[in-house]
Amino acid sequence: MNGKLKIQEIARQTGLSISTVSRVLAGKANTSAEARQRVLACAQQNGILQGLSNGRLMLNNVMVFAPQRAFDVRTDIFYYKVIQGITTALAQHDVRIRYCGLEEQHSDSVLFLEKMSDPLTEAVLIIGIDDEHIHTLAADLNKPCILINCTDRQMRLDSVSPDHQLIGEYSANYLLQQGHSRILNLQCLRRNTMELRLAGIKQAYMRHNIPFDDRQHLVTTSGFGSEEAEQAITAFINSVTDRAQLPTAILAGGDYMAVGAVNALKKMHISVPGHISVMSTDGFNLAEIHDVPLTSVHVPRDELGAEAIALLQRRMLRPDAPPSNMLLHGRLAVRASVKRLSQNKVSPAVSTHDHRLYDA
Repeated sequence: MNGKLKIQEIARQTGLSISTVSRVLAGKANTSAEARQRVLACAQQNGILQGLSNGRLMLNNVMVFAPQRAFDVRTDIFYYKVIQGITTALAQHDVRIRYCGLEEQHSDSVLFLEKMSDPLTEAVLIIGIDDEHIHTLAADLNKPCILINCTDRQMRLDSVSPDHQLIGEYSANYLLQQGHSRILNLQCLRRNTMELRLAGIKQAYMRHNIPFDDRQHLVTTSGFGSEEAEQAITAFINSVTDRAQLPTAILAGGDYMAVGAVNALKKMHISVPGHISVMSTDGFNLAEIHDVPLTSVHVPRDELGAEAIALLQRRMLRPDAPPSNMLLHGRLAVRASVKRLSQNKVSPAVSTHDHRLYDA
């Protein structure tokens, strides 16, 4: 059956005009919600939706919920760029985007329900909101909903996020492979995503048979700013009485935290990477610090918007498909802020390569 016959058959079965059916299947905005629902239901019954997966998004309005800071590039460049990615992904579709600010935790559920119950809210994107009550409400309201950089623990909603745990493990593993065993992890743990990254870091230590000691290997901050990171690194370095036990590398949770770390080391006349290497898990905001090119693992950011729209399209076309959690990998950018140590300078805490273990 060719495309024209499909449209004619759907028009006959739904009682709608051929032009209305054509506009719905093309994702045009000038169709009613009732008409779209009838056309899509009929198309699904006739098994012809599969060929539309790369076509237009078949809705007119999308609501985006995010922390208020996400709408200002000066306060949260990461989420601001995620929203730009959404806008770019929707540019090819005739879709209107509306926005609403919510707190990450203890969100305003009344405001959320008000926006969700608006007839103009046909589909929802929720960015960085960890409030499980909001996730439950979104699932109960049964509108197409995609989570971005947060997880529905009830497994009822689709989500897309960077693979924070694997990114943490990969970053720490890279430093360990470069011969660094005394790594200081400079992390902000205010969100579950950062806890996942730390879990990955600890997994890398475990794989290399190195015990992870919070007192030696972890410094936490309340935010991702450079000033707080500088103060934290300064305090840690000053607390180390045996200079031979100083870290050989610092793994920062973001570029601006890496700036703070380098600033602190520079003021104490500790060279980077000559004495201490510095690595970041971010990699978008700064290519170098004080003329030192920054080695980093790029955390997916711009791609999140495009993948969220692809998931939304899948949900529209397959409303009964099981919810999925898409995890995006990071990408290593090797520059000059990490020094490779000779293997005779470091040794694993425990070695399992003694062949006598296997003697009969």
